Amino acid sequence: MEFKIDEAIEVLERTPGVIEEMLKGLPADWVMHNEGPDTWSPYDIVGHLIHGEKTDWITRMNIILSDSADKKFTPFDRTAQFANSKGKSLPQLIDEFKDLRRLSINTLKSKKLSDADMHKTGIHPEFGIVTLKQLLSTWVVHDLCHIAQITRVMAKQYKAETGPWISYLGILTR
Repeated sequence: MEFKIDEAIEVLERTPGVIEEMLKGLPADWVMHNEGPDTWSPYDIVGHLIHGEKTDWITRMNIILSDSADKKFTPFDRTAQFANSKGKSLPQLIDEFKDLRRLSINTLKSKKLSDADMHKTGIHPEFGIVTLKQLLSTWVVHDLCHIAQITRVMAKQYKAETGPWISYLGILTR
């Protein structure tokens, strides 16, 4: 499937609502548990998505679209949410994510990106030269990966309780 900005925006716009429907109002047992050491809970994932809205997608898009000769991206701190989310409730994080995503989408739409813009480049600290199309495609897939991650983490809360059905529940065994 070829990248289309309008279709990408449709997915990006839905992510906050999907996460809100999945998580808001659930007890802490569902949203604060993870899969073990060095893994994230649904709460942590929402914090990570917030950090991305503040420092990644639109920031990097603006670097790519700028007239600056320096197209280097600042490295992204994948664990900043642990400090940034301290003291905040999950409903606060979800509301913050919804507000930030709305601003990001408005900014993205305001750029009226052309096909030529999609081939403009920036410099990723790990991957080197990347295009705007790759960045925006990754943003969509990143959202979907974290929705799947939330689902997997939540499903594993009942892993021991499924008994013999575990053999039919790939989400618990992959």
